[in-house]
Amino acid sequence: MEENKQKSIHDILPLDLIHIILLRIPVKHLGRLKCVSKLWHSLISDPGFAESHLHLSLAPTHACVYRKVSTKSYLVHVEKVFNGDNYQVKEVSFPFKKQPPSKFRVMGSCRGFVLLHQEPHFFVVWNPLTGFSKRLSYSWLNILHRSKGRYFYFPGNAILYGFGYDATRDDYLVVVAWKDSNCQLLDCLSLRTNSWINLDAALPKRFGFCLWESEGLFLNGSIHWLPYSLKHYSEGLLIFDLKERSFSKMSLPEQLIMGGPATFVILGGCLALYFQDYVEGNTHIWVMKEYRVHSSWTLYVIPCLEFEPLCLSNGSDIIALDSILAGPLKFAKYNIRGELLQHFTCPAHLPHDIYKYGSYLVYTESLLLLPSDSKHKDKKNNNVI
Repeated sequence: MEENKQKSIHDILPLDLIHIILLRIPVKHLGRLKCVSKLWHSLISDPGFAESHLHLSLAPTHACVYRKVSTKSYLVHVEKVFNGDNYQVKEVSFPFKKQPPSKFRVMGSCRGFVLLHQEPHFFVVWNPLTGFSKRLSYSWLNILHRSKGRYFYFPGNAILYGFGYDATRDDYLVVVAWKDSNCQLLDCLSLRTNSWINLDAALPKRFGFCLWESEGLFLNGSIHWLPYSLKHYSEGLLIFDLKERSFSKMSLPEQLIMGGPATFVILGGCLALYFQDYVEGNTHIWVMKEYRVHSSWTLYVIPCLEFEPLCLSNGSDIIALDSILAGPLKFAKYNIRGELLQHFTCPAHLPHDIYKYGSYLVYTESLLLLPSDSKHKDKKNNNVI
């Protein structure tokens, strides 16, 4: 018995089993587990482990970054707010060495990375969990030399844009579609090479101005855009496959009846859209439970009007912003039957008007690094502004 007490966990469990167990642990705990031993530190720090953990973790953690004007931001771990009354919303800093510039925007997220854009020609890719960030300076010359104009402003001049990952090339891409006179143009910026790639030939024939919402969502190797208004919903979702570099479309539910525009989100790894029914006083959420399977569109009705879905918890419970138009910032958790499970009101120090005058982004936390920076895996804030 005494001998067993002196054995380490490595003597009791085979290395392969330890690796499998670590892959199932929520990412928020892995930082502390690095300190258990040099072996665990090596396992968790390996880029291959980060990739596997993103896909195999049984409990992905979602975080919400709220930007308050240009100087303040707050981080909320969405699942944690329901674990007790002592949860503290943290004030965080965007990855700038100096005070954040007044003209920068949060452009989207992909695999744990948040994409920021700073005028006139800088992108910053940031992993809030690890603290890693990288600044990318780019030139619009690739675009302007084909344009009859002399000026291109991003994102204002972009009809469509999106941030995604091409697994076949191990590369993160910023896709930009724009219109110059009667020409329709498509370009993407490779983060691996920091260079623009012209994709004009991939544009669909019926590519109209403001037909789709400009910001796309990344899922399953593709970027997706929702039609801009009710009259365009018959066009369906617009999809750009990053591997094939081609467009396609996906139909929306035939039963979709709305009094106003819908909002596009990803819930539990599924495409979803939601809208407020002001007559009935509730929120309708349509979820495509099987990707590209039209018959899998499923409707959930939540008996709350001021409801902004953020993510799924425990595979089926919907976590959302609640009562966003007035009063303090609130979160609510409902099950798919529309029953309220829990409610959380943010503490007083968080400005109640942060939603009204700021912006927010939900992302899934990960340990990933950019492909070209995997050799610098223990460094933080690489090339920040």
